[in-house]
Amino acid sequence: MRRKIASPIVHLELHTGDAPAARELYTELCGWRGELVRAGLGSYLTLELGTGFRGGIVECEAPRPSWLPYVAVPRIAEATDRARAFGAAILLEPREGAAGWRSVIATGSGAELAFWQPK
Repeated sequence: MRRKIASPIVHLELHTGDAPAARELYTELCGWRGELVRAGLGSYLTLELGTGFRGGIVECEAPRPSWLPYVAVPRIAEATDRARAFGAAILLEPREGAAGWRSVIATGSGAELAFWQPK
């Protein structure tokens, strides 16, 4: 049997209704450096999580703060279709951005996961 190589988590994003409070907490508690970036309709706080691992904070109308891990995949459409076949709900169909493509799924238990394919 051929062993599969695990798809790594490449980005971690916090969705919260209070980005300033989250920024203060995580920069003080964990020592993560943040940088505010203006993007499209609002702003995005990038986070340097350590050892080259990056993340960010998105202010949105989330019912409660939640972390969204981004998993690198070689083919975004294929990964999204496989998730659908496993019964996941597709919250965001594959969408192209400046640096790559992403999609977001929710498992049957409600856990969310994003797929990422860089350009």
